Parts: sequence; structure tokens; C-alpha cells
Amino acid sequence: MDEAAEQIPGTPVEGGAAEPAPGVIAPRAPAPAAAPAQPVPVPVPQSVPVPEPVPVSEPVPVRQSVPVPEAVPDPAPDPVPITRTVDCGIAKLMPDVDRPRAWLLTVDGAPQSYVDLDAPTDLEFEYARRLAAVLDTAADPAEPLDVLHLGGGALTLPRYLAVTRPGSRQDVVEADRGLLALVAEQLPLPADCGIAVRAEDARAALEAAPEHSADVIVADVFGGSRVPAHLASVEYARAAARVLRPHGIYAANLADSAPFGFLRAQLANLATVFGHLCVIAEPAVLRGRRFGNIVLVASRAELPLTQLARRAAADVFPARVEHGAALRRLIGDAVPVRDAQAVPSPRPPDGAFSIG
Repeated sequence: MDEAAEQIPGTPVEGGAAEPAPGVIAPRAPAPAAAPAQPVPVPVPQSVPVPEPVPVSEPVPVRQSVPVPEAVPDPAPDPVPITRTVDCGIAKLMPDVDRPRAWLLTVDGAPQSYVDLDAPTDLEFEYARRLAAVLDTAADPAEPLDVLHLGGGALTLPRYLAVTRPGSRQDVVEADRGLLALVAEQLPLPADCGIAVRAEDARAALEAAPEHSADVIVADVFGGSRVPAHLASVEYARAAARVLRPHGIYAANLADSAPFGFLRAQLANLATVFGHLCVIAEPAVLRGRRFGNIVLVASRAELPLTQLARRAAADVFPARVEHGAALRRLIGDAVPVRDAQAVPSPRPPDGAFSIG
């Protein structure tokens, strides 16, 4: 036999179980014993600390913010009259109580100008409105003009023209340096308004002005309440004509009453160099019933009489425009006056131009 003995069925094999004999069902080996169950640890609930009760305090009232009104600045103090000694007397600027930036200028008690800095086209004095009508009708609306103003005052008409005819070039001549300083300080001109102001005598400035350099000359020169004599001669009229362009207009404010000796002489002076004349005044003044302002207008060209008459009639204080035959009758036998014989305009009677 071989070294490994023949295995007999049903006999156990070394190191293992006996192989069953053919046709014999081997018994099922018993299942291995299960390992003993290990105990599952059960979590022990830990005690949760209970927060201590918070003491309840009394409710605190909530303050609502109350809007604090903005501080209102104190109103500007009311303007007060300003009095100053100037070259020609005592000048006074008096505020208009109804308009915050409006002022009346007087010199030695005689009203000279009224100006509203906020509304320069509002003209208080009727003579100023008549001179403004001349400026308004001197050319097409809004067309700029070259204007020479003889006499400045508070610069009422230059301010008016700067608004109604933007781009106009205006030279203002005023002899009273003290008055110019007062007006510049208290009633300053707006920037870039086209108005140049200088201290100079009106007659000297007129004679020094270039020939044919002005569309309009406005003369409103009073020494106190009288037109100076050196602005009341035929030589003065010729100087004005030289400065004006062919279509130019000369307009002057003066004051007189019946029998109109001063007015008639001025018309005679101007008639020597200008072919067209008219005067604008209230009927009561033209009839000699009282002393008052008269606007005199002259030109080499036809005057806009119809437009001037309409403006005068529609004014708050209606006026009349005299020209042609009526004006020639007014001039009558008056003759031109030379420098040597010229006199100032008459002194106004007491109360003629009183205010307030």
C-alpha cells in the first residue's frame, strides 16, 4: 500500500470530520453558539440647568422725539433814511415803506429821483414816464440804443433802459461827486448793465463827446430845483445837435409856469438846429394854472407824435403833446438866448414839489 492509506468511507479524516458513506445523509452540524449579548449602555439623562427667573422691572416709558423747529433768523431791520452832505446841498435817501428796496432821493428837499432796485421799470414820477416814452419810441422795441444822460440822480432812467433795451450803451454824466458816491454806495448798479457813470459837468461832457455818437440825449439836470443857465443857451442846443445822429432825439425835463418865459426861450434855442419839436405836460401846466414839469423833445427827423400822445393820454396823470401850430403859438416872439444872456430856470414856488 501507499504511504497514504486508502481512506475508508465513513471514517474520520485526520484533522476533520468523517466523510459520510455513500447514500448516507450526514447529520447537520449544530450551529455554533451565539456570543453572549453585550449590554447596550443606556444614556443617563443629565440635568439641564434651569435659568433663574429674570426679575421683571417696571416698563420704562419711551420718549418720542419732538421735532425742534429750525431757528428763524430775525427779520432784517427796516431801512432808515440816509442823509448826507453832497456838493450841491443836502441829499436824503428815504425808503418806501411799501417796497423793501425802493428809495426816494431829494436834494435840499426837492425830489430828484425815485428808484426801485427790484423793479427798475416801475417809474413813480410822471416826468420820468414821459421821458421813458421817448426812449421806448426812439427805435424798434428792444433795439439797443447809444444814450448820453446829462444828469444822473439815482440813475432811474439808465436802469430802466438797461432792462427794456438790453445791450444799450449808456454814458451818465453827473457833476455832483458826493451824490454819485452816495448812490453808488446805497443803490449800486447791477453788473454788466452797460451803464458808465462819471463825474463831470454836463456842458463840458457834451462838448467833448464825439460827433454823431448818440441816438438819444436825455437832459435832466437840476442844481437843486433849477436848470443851470449854461444848459439853457443856443450854444448848448448846437452842441447837443452835433452829438446826435441824424435820426437822434433830444429830450429834456424842465420846470416852468405861465407866462413860460424859460420854456419859450428853450424852444427858440432848439428850433435853430432841430426841425421837429414837441412838449409833453399836464393840461393844467400848459394852461398856466400851476407850476410843473414839462418834457421838451426835439429832432431833425420826424417825431413819433402819435405814439407819444397815446402814452401821455393813458398815463395815471394824463398829459398832452403839443406840436405844430400850437407850439409855434407858444413860442410866439421868443428869440434864442446866447450864453451871455442865459438864466437858470425859475425857482419853484413853495410847496410846488413837496413830498409827503
